[in-house]
Amino acid sequence: MTTMSGQVWVSLISLGGVVLGGMLSYLVQHKTQLSAERAEQQRQQNALSEARRAERLALLERFVEVGAEAERSAFSRPSEFDDTHPWYLKTQDVMNRLWVAERLIRIQFPLPVHDAARAYFLDLNRTVWKGLPDGESVRDYLEENRLAFLDAARAVMGSSTEP
Repeated sequence: MTTMSGQVWVSLISLGGVVLGGMLSYLVQHKTQLSAERAEQQRQQNALSEARRAERLALLERFVEVGAEAERSAFSRPSEFDDTHPWYLKTQDVMNRLWVAERLIRIQFPLPVHDAARAYFLDLNRTVWKGLPDGESVRDYLEENRLAFLDAARAVMGSSTEP
């Protein structure tokens, strides 16, 4: 009977070891799987953040580029023109593209950035179509709101080039 009872104990201890080993293996695999899932979620979130940042940067570049075209139109504004004048036709296209870019700024950025872009757009629009009083500089007139927009955009984009 002792031999039988010894064999039962050995079998039970062996079975317990298998069960314990299986449980430990399951726990390790489960933890590893959870860790891998969290790492994948973090990677996807980082990729999405980078894609959004790139999209915002492209939109800022577009707005600044079209804004510069509009400023050139303001500088070259003829004293008299009509809706068939080449300057008018080119400028109408530029201002339409600037209007669209300004609306996209509203969609993609917080309101303070859009508000600054809107103020700059309105100054540009006024300068392009109505001109400025004699002796007033286009560059000086636009400078304050242009810089306010650029500073607001830089703050949102997280630039580390603080003065």
